[in-house]
Amino acid sequence: MRQFTHDLVERNIGLMLVLVILTISVGGLVEIVPLFFQKSTTQAVQGMQPYSALQLLGRDVYLREGCYGCHSQMIRPFRAETERYGHYSVAGESVYDHPFQWGSKRTGPDLARVGGRYSDNWHRDHLTDPRSVVPESNMPAYPWLLTAQVDASSAATKLRAMKMLGVPYTDAQIASAAQDVEGKKEMDALIAYLQVLGTSIKNKN
Repeated sequence: MRQFTHDLVERNIGLMLVLVILTISVGGLVEIVPLFFQKSTTQAVQGMQPYSALQLLGRDVYLREGCYGCHSQMIRPFRAETERYGHYSVAGESVYDHPFQWGSKRTGPDLARVGGRYSDNWHRDHLTDPRSVVPESNMPAYPWLLTAQVDASSAATKLRAMKMLGVPYTDAQIASAAQDVEGKKEMDALIAYLQVLGTSIKNKN
């Protein structure tokens, strides 16, 4: 009887399609829906602030340059990870990220707790010429960030879009966004973004 039923499903593409959709739907409901009702996954950690306009533009530079391809922002709750990088990552740190930058690819070190670990000048030297500060680094250089201006005219639009997604920006923050980033370089924005990563948990501790 088992073999007959199995053959029946394999030979009937319509039936198989219905069963596959049913399985995926039930699995999704069981695993995903409860997350929308857990405070630990929907509420920001205590004291966490939305990215400033400059940090948000820096995050865009981070995404544009593909930094996520070599650096994760997800520290797992294992001793080997926490001793090297710091407190393990929690979902509440990423509620203002759209999309969040968790992941598992690590050609370079995890950046979830890089904020405040190095000075602005260190980051500037590292991004301009990685091997000047880390001789064994295989990271590419990003010298054009030193001269490229951020697009100040897009700042308010970006904050407004984030507000529509639930990030609690005020009208005053949106109104002053362009002025806050006027004259800044993309290097300044990227460093501002890196310097805030993981600081909510650090400050909480």
